Amino acid sequence: MKQIINISILVIVLLSMVGCSRCSRTEKKDFSVDDTSAVNKTGSKEDILVGVLHVAVDETIYPLIKEQEEVFLSAYPNARLNLVVKPELLAIRELLSQEAGVAVLARELNETENDYFKNRSIKPRIFPVWTDAIVAINNTKQVDTTVTIEYLVDAMKGASTDRKKIVFDNLNSSTFRHLKELGKVEKVASNFVEAEDGSKRVLEAVANDPEKIGILGYNVYLDLISSFPNKNNIRILSVQNTIGETADNKYYKPNQSTIAAEQYPLRRTFYVQNYQPNLGLGIGFSAFLTGDRGQRIVLKSGLVPATMPGRDIIIRDDISL
Repeated sequence: MKQIINISILVIVLLSMVGCSRCSRTEKKDFSVDDTSAVNKTGSKEDILVGVLHVAVDETIYPLIKEQEEVFLSAYPNARLNLVVKPELLAIRELLSQEAGVAVLARELNETENDYFKNRSIKPRIFPVWTDAIVAINNTKQVDTTVTIEYLVDAMKGASTDRKKIVFDNLNSSTFRHLKELGKVEKVASNFVEAEDGSKRVLEAVANDPEKIGILGYNVYLDLISSFPNKNNIRILSVQNTIGETADNKYYKPNQSTIAAEQYPLRRTFYVQNYQPNLGLGIGFSAFLTGDRGQRIVLKSGLVPATMPGRDIIIRDDISL
């Protein structure tokens, strides 16, 4: 009788172990992105394709990032992205405050900003993902169809001869910072520089006032202009190429070809910057952006991918003539 009891106990133990194993597999299979108990504030998770990731995004590139997000989540349903979309300076603050573990920005962090992470022994993983542009627009009532970088810089200083106002999407934006650094502008003339609340407001300001020139990101411009009610009042200006090795003093409009050939001068490279301290979802999302699928989305958007995606060519030997 004692032997029979021992065998029964052994069977019960084995069945319990099998049941627990099945539960473990079921829990892993049914993991939902709503279950964030194991995810910290910056989206850290032990799996590079599972969990929640907070991404600080330059608002001038939001249309492209939104498309990337949709395709990424369709491929990896157990991942969730929380896009924190803000002007560049505020997006960087999200990164520094650890509200975001990854950022997509038009510049890398400077030495002072990087020291914050060095002091915490965090080494970033930074990769270029695409090249965008900054566009200058004016009202079609104006006869001007071209502009020089020198003119834009002088206008920001309040030294232009026609005294037109330059309108930016935000004074914390990457577009404002880029032109300010390009022209080495130390002090901006507040009487001749305006800041609107976003790129759509820039379009509206220029469409309603021929005495204004708007500055905004190319990607967000492409996204907005097709549905903009007064698009017939808006013109993209050709910019004189006086920068870098490709400078030829000719005027170019921004498009995929002129950006790729480095003919259009107001280009800027965007980077995905992963500051997660561990191997979290930031690695998976960065790999997607820099991989073939992510780069194809960039190509389709009208921007220039950091790596040209490959093309699959099928050769058949049974072609009927």
